[in-house]
Amino acid sequence: MSDTLTADVIGQRVEVNGEHATVRFAGVVPPVAGPWLGVEWDNPERGKHDGSHEGTVYFQCSQLSKLQEVSLRNCAVSCAGEKGGVAEGCPNIRKVDLSKNLLSSWDEVIHIADQLRHLEVLNVSENKLKFPSGSVLTGTLSALKVLVLNQTGITWAEVLRCAMGCPGLEELYLESNNIFISERPTDVLQTVKLLDLSSNQLIDENQLYLIAHLPRLEQLILSDIGISSLHFPDAGIGCKTSLFPSLKYLVVNDNQISQWSFFNELDKLPSLRALSCLRNPLTKEDKEAETARLLIIASIGQLKTLNKCEILPEERRRAELDYRKAFGNEWKQAGGHKDPDKNRLSEEFLTAHPRYQFLCLSTCVYTGGLQVVHFQLEQSFFLEYGAPEEWELKTQQPLMLKNQLLTLKIKYPHQLDQKVLEKQLPGSMTIQKVKGLLSRLLKVPVSDLLLSYESPQKPGVEIELENDLKSLQFYSVENGDCLLVRW
Repeated sequence: MSDTLTADVIGQRVEVNGEHATVRFAGVVPPVAGPWLGVEWDNPERGKHDGSHEGTVYFQCSQLSKLQEVSLRNCAVSCAGEKGGVAEGCPNIRKVDLSKNLLSSWDEVIHIADQLRHLEVLNVSENKLKFPSGSVLTGTLSALKVLVLNQTGITWAEVLRCAMGCPGLEELYLESNNIFISERPTDVLQTVKLLDLSSNQLIDENQLYLIAHLPRLEQLILSDIGISSLHFPDAGIGCKTSLFPSLKYLVVNDNQISQWSFFNELDKLPSLRALSCLRNPLTKEDKEAETARLLIIASIGQLKTLNKCEILPEERRRAELDYRKAFGNEWKQAGGHKDPDKNRLSEEFLTAHPRYQFLCLSTCVYTGGLQVVHFQLEQSFFLEYGAPEEWELKTQQPLMLKNQLLTLKIKYPHQLDQKVLEKQLPGSMTIQKVKGLLSRLLKVPVSDLLLSYESPQKPGVEIELENDLKSLQFYSVENGDCLLVRW
């Protein structure tokens, strides 16, 4: 060996007496004379040092015993190998990705996973596996929390049999398996919080009832299954269903939803707080996207997030006010009346607009000159605005008419000497741009301007325009309203 070593030997592979190793160190090791190589043996039983000498650490070997995550995707893995080898070499692994390999049976997966006593996450997607046909399993994955079986060809009956070996399972992914839900889970899947059934085109509404009693199911992913309708027959108008009792997040992207009744039914889910419904016939047109969003918000009272965007209180207020006005004439023609004793709504209207009555309940509290409205029903909070007035029905406008020009008065409560202006502004104009316009007119810095508005139909009720990024329409500013400008 040369008397001098360069750093470029680090990482080189070497063979010594038939044993293979990787060079991890090259240099001197005082007080021993001469240059030295430090190597990490492929065979963990080979070697008698740990990379240190007389208290000085020169290099460290990979410590497979501490390894917790392993990805072997598309590595041609076909079996567990030598019995006990996995457990001995990597006993602390908690997450394994074995997707797109050459595994041929669930038993082979068990032979691998059964050696990993701490295994919590297992992905065997894209392996064409033969699953057990009987009720007896070859192993139990007691620590497993997440199981990914996408594109494995598994059937629903096989899902239930495999789940028997995973008593603590919390997340189950079954995308693209042509699954037909044939029976209700009774003693299995009771701990599952997330279930992904995406791209299983054989699933229909009736099959979903079979999984509707899973007690801990919080997230249900039903993207691209072709569903168009959903009904909860146990719940009448304005009532909550007993099905899916814990469901908080529902994903129905890329389906065939074309009727608003679908979202009316979702209002019956007692725990639903988040919904994703992208790329459906009812929601995929760009020009109608904002209108659709507002109608969905108005239809589902307890919703907090829609398509991964938070629903802020002012957006909900605007959506419900627009909804109340848009269908006001229809409500009146169907027997609606602001006097409860004369209110005789038809069954047809109640079925089509089950939340409309809630929005017409009227209990108002005034605080600091601003109107604050609140209402609580079944532990969910709703804004209520009273029955629509005659003047509102006469000035009814389509939801989200983007290019509508609004004729507004502009007053200055703290500068009474300023002349009242009248301006035509687009309803889509943001508060920020309105402030910019007023800043140029008044020679006042934008940062000093505070805006609010009031309606002549409700004098004294002042609404703050506090979000610069929102539009006039967002705050339901209408023709004839008065902008109040302070600085």
